[in-house]
Amino acid sequence: MNEVSHRRIKTNGIWVHIAEQGRGPLVLLLHGFPEIWYSWRHQISFLANHGYHVVAPDLRGYGDSDSPFSPSSYTFMHYVGDIIGLLDHLGEQQAFVVGHDVGAAIAWHLSLFTPERVKASINLGVAYFDRNPNAKLGESLIRTFGDGFYISQFQEPGRAERTFARYDYLTVIKKFLLITQTDNLIAPPGMEIIDYLETPSRLPPWITEEELQVYADKFQESGFTGALNYYRALDLNWELTAPWQGSKIRVPVKFMVGENDIGFDINGIRQYIEGNVFRNLIPDLEVVMLDGHHYLQQEKHHQVSEEILSFLAKFPPE
Repeated sequence: MNEVSHRRIKTNGIWVHIAEQGRGPLVLLLHGFPEIWYSWRHQISFLANHGYHVVAPDLRGYGDSDSPFSPSSYTFMHYVGDIIGLLDHLGEQQAFVVGHDVGAAIAWHLSLFTPERVKASINLGVAYFDRNPNAKLGESLIRTFGDGFYISQFQEPGRAERTFARYDYLTVIKKFLLITQTDNLIAPPGMEIIDYLETPSRLPPWITEEELQVYADKFQESGFTGALNYYRALDLNWELTAPWQGSKIRVPVKFMVGENDIGFDINGIRQYIEGNVFRNLIPDLEVVMLDGHHYLQQEKHHQVSEEILSFLAKFPPE
């Protein structure tokens, strides 16, 4: 088996970096915030060794991919366009698509916009919700959770970047990737979210200092603005996705979530994914809850890899 290889390709007007390994049916792995392709390091080799061509891009704004300047260049249309261009470049009509966090939101919308390009999808940590016709998402989150909510603080260009800069990059990465709290990420009045998040004194067994440094080094090169611009386009997404309001996800989906994920119980996410509304929006749905937190593909990488493989095996090559 060859090692992971890297290249940059031109898609949708930007250069996107991809890591890839293996031969066989195409599996795309879409990372979240604040991550890069490396968050899938365990799954890349595992799936490649089981006969798949695995491709993990750095999303636009991250890592070695381009970071357009304007927040308006970070809508679901842009991300989905990037992925479609990637499929075309690879000469593939369809792919299995696996997404986590922001990557899960993109995978949901890829399945919504272009179901003919998705053979099946596996999404981690972020469920699909139908568009609320009466309230823009960003504005609604600010009204509901206030200024201390992390997404609220990410809205103003430069605000989060300035507060993140009070810490070295490794500390910022630790504050996010090692989160274990299960309540919402809301800072007390007058406090910035990055100051509120704790820096663990000891690392959990599923990640090393050297692995965390990989993220820190890459964000030191790229900065955080491109990654944060996803959140600054939430209300624009709301405007642009009106034509799909009420539409169903018409591809097979496995949804995985950690039972200790942020806000899983207090926000009613558990009841939502176990209820009829979620299943009505996604008729061909399987739900798996794991004993873990938000960054499942790293914390529970053996289980997640096996869950991905078992789902892919339901779709043998034609």
